[in-house]
Amino acid sequence: MRIPKRLAGVAAIALVTALSSVPASATPARADCATDPSAHLSTVPSPETFLGFPLGAGQQRVVTNAEIRNYLSAVDTSSDRVVTGTMGTSVLGQPLDYAVVAQRKTDLDEVAGAIRSLRDPRKLSADRARRIAAGKPAIVWIAGNVHGGETSGADASLKTLYELAAGLSCAVRQRNDNLITVILPTQNPDGRDALRRQNDFGFDLNRDWFARTQPETDSKLELLRQFPPQVFIDAHEMGGQRYFFPPNADPIHHEIADAPVDWINRIGEANKAGFGFNGACSDTVTTECYFNYDTYDLFYMGYGDTVPATGFGAAGMTYEKGSASAVQDRVQQQFNTQWATLGWAAAHKREVLTSYYKLWADALAQGRAGTLEPNEVVQPENTVQFPVPDITVRSYFLMPGRQLADVRQLVERLRKMDVEVYEMKKPVTVRNAHVFGGRTAKNVAVPAGAYWIPMDQPQKHWIQATLGEDPYVPFPYFYDVSSWSNPLLMGIDTIYTGDAVRPKADLVRRIAGGRAGTAPRGGSYTYRQDSAAAAQLTFRLLGQGVAAVRDGDLIRVPSAAVTPAIDRLARSLGVTLSVSYRPSSGTALARPDVGLFRGTGISTTSGSYGEARYVLGRKWGLDLTPITAADINDNTPAFTGRSVLLVPDGSSATGGLTATGQANLRNWIAQGHTYLGLRNEGTRVARAAGLTSTTEKPKPADYLVIGSHLRVDVDTTSPVAAGRPAEDFQFNNDDPILTPSTSGTNVVTYPRGDTFWHNGYTVAADTLKGTSVVVDEPTGAGHAVLFAFNPLFRAYNENGLELVANALLRPAGTPSALRAPSPDPARAAAAAQPVPPNLGAEWRPTRIQVAATDLARTQAVVSRYTTTATTAVAGDSAYLTIPNPDGVQPDEHPYLRDLVAALKADRIPLRSVVG
Repeated sequence: MRIPKRLAGVAAIALVTALSSVPASATPARADCATDPSAHLSTVPSPETFLGFPLGAGQQRVVTNAEIRNYLSAVDTSSDRVVTGTMGTSVLGQPLDYAVVAQRKTDLDEVAGAIRSLRDPRKLSADRARRIAAGKPAIVWIAGNVHGGETSGADASLKTLYELAAGLSCAVRQRNDNLITVILPTQNPDGRDALRRQNDFGFDLNRDWFARTQPETDSKLELLRQFPPQVFIDAHEMGGQRYFFPPNADPIHHEIADAPVDWINRIGEANKAGFGFNGACSDTVTTECYFNYDTYDLFYMGYGDTVPATGFGAAGMTYEKGSASAVQDRVQQQFNTQWATLGWAAAHKREVLTSYYKLWADALAQGRAGTLEPNEVVQPENTVQFPVPDITVRSYFLMPGRQLADVRQLVERLRKMDVEVYEMKKPVTVRNAHVFGGRTAKNVAVPAGAYWIPMDQPQKHWIQATLGEDPYVPFPYFYDVSSWSNPLLMGIDTIYTGDAVRPKADLVRRIAGGRAGTAPRGGSYTYRQDSAAAAQLTFRLLGQGVAAVRDGDLIRVPSAAVTPAIDRLARSLGVTLSVSYRPSSGTALARPDVGLFRGTGISTTSGSYGEARYVLGRKWGLDLTPITAADINDNTPAFTGRSVLLVPDGSSATGGLTATGQANLRNWIAQGHTYLGLRNEGTRVARAAGLTSTTEKPKPADYLVIGSHLRVDVDTTSPVAAGRPAEDFQFNNDDPILTPSTSGTNVVTYPRGDTFWHNGYTVAADTLKGTSVVVDEPTGAGHAVLFAFNPLFRAYNENGLELVANALLRPAGTPSALRAPSPDPARAAAAAQPVPPNLGAEWRPTRIQVAATDLARTQAVVSRYTTTATTAVAGDSAYLTIPNPDGVQPDEHPYLRDLVAALKADRIPLRSVVG
């Protein structure tokens, strides 16, 4: 039976059936395989033959997306070991193609089903699991090019594909007999075309995994659910020439099971053993051409290693090759690690599959007991500094009192990772509850309609890793953020308990939403504007010309306007459209006409600007007009014709506005328009233009807020805070510290007293007490709404998105004068404040903490790499700060990795490193 040439995705893959079976266990040489590694099927074209040039030929010649697609198709046509598919499309509509390789006519559907069954020991006996481990292959993924300019992993995967599809050697036979190999050459084709790290919306796809906001990520995770891996390679490039493969740097997230960490470290040893094969280290000395235990951690749940490890129980691994090497060396070394990893997985597949079943059984037992995994470290010189606290967690409850649509969106996110979520049919009293925000309570009434997530299920690790109130970092090194708790990001009322509860509840099979009945002619449908999902529905309705109105805290829509398409949209967003016999009357909502500020010409795919394009443009369907500094300075119609100006985060203090441009901006706002300013640039441009009396408070020398959540107080009388509770949470990623406004409304502030609370990793966070998070400043009939943080950050901060939506939907005021008044004295004084040093608006500067007694030695090492570092001493610690004006990620930094290695080589104990 011939496998079809081309399959159109996961659903089509499931239709593939074949008749031959897979050998029982790892098989070394067989009588029908060749000892010569160069023996290949002549019918399958090599990459070099098909492309017309050697892989990695010349610094500028990498394989194009079209060539990758065409080569996968050619191998599919010519090899009965390969079937290809398209799992989805990129932002710009490019297909995301993959290949699945197995020995001859393997029944992919049956094998994938067997591996999936290992993930639920409640439905699979241990005896059946043993037979699967003995008789079925394991699944290994090779994924490249998640960062568009990091091309060598994708090119090398074509060589790996050819060897598996055409090789006749015993090494190939062993791999194909014991493995199903899924090859996804490029995860980011749009970025590859542009040689740009991010996708077309400016998103780093290697930070998007748990939130899956981008189409490239979402479709990939659906394919992972179909073919759950035991080993996952995420192939990258970095600065320098060396190669990184695990063991990882600390920290490791505590909920990653022991087995995947063990496999990761053992695969690292296999990579070391095979790394010199076939000239893999030709650009440097063999003993120095790779490194481990450095830079790349296994902590944040947005990576292409942590999510396969935590959510799928796989050996999720980041491989990084220095981009300063020749292309040929990059491709060869990427191929070598891919090949060595496949060899290890094939040789140990029975052990791996046996342990794979056991790790899910262990997760069930831990969930039943409410036990959290302890913290651990893997670097030989490190010790656990922050143990996981001794708490019991058996259940989470998502409360339905408000933001119900966002609650349902979180439920759907969990379900799409195979988490079982139940809707409560009867209320239950939880005797001992932990309320998110560090509080406890007795006899908490959980109402019907709440969502219950018991830990007694196979995905216990994923539940804790994404819902947990704190990630409990074991060791203070941070490659990314230190908090991503989904309930806190969404601002959802959540409790957890160690009590053994078993409420009456039904398994959720799809989220609720849409019409809750049929409204009469002349009546209306209503919903509460209390969530980011509801805001999205409102903007979409306005974009379709629906006459939506605000009636108190409700949005009303004429019954005749709710078409089947709108009903489906509401259902997909989890928004319930309630029936009302009243007509649709109230304050009319206007669709905002948004100008998106580019200053002096920032990239349309830069972080905050790209996030605005995605959230406001793609999700909310708003028209966005690029506005430059020249447009404002010259008062062009491109600027004056807009109702809203959004200034994203950036590194400029003035945005390029002249004194005339600043006056134009004030006058425009006074006519009833809205200015939205985000984080550094958004608040600084406003201050320079005299729009606010807030100032930036200096940060203490030892101040660190590493992507943490903090409790905030909310002025619920402000229209900007509509739908938010009096106490809420917001995300802070080393944001500017704003003094309270004396001329406007401090909509969101950090508490001054005992209610101040934070999670994640912070030092000297008390500096934030009493400072402002969101400020609403009136000017004439208009407003400037300033956010100290970035509410659009990675598009997964729903309670911040709701605040932005409220500011956009606010009714325009009535112009009281043709020109705005001059700034008051407080605003003038704020405008005169010196601009804080720019230490990297898009991302954090590097901060290295050592003992004060080690300062001189540390400075001596740092001086070999940079003269821009600043030094401060606080208590018994010294802090060296290295500016990051270009906002580069740690793996793109030209010398950071070597600097940290040099500090360790000089035996300087590092108390923390933040990059």
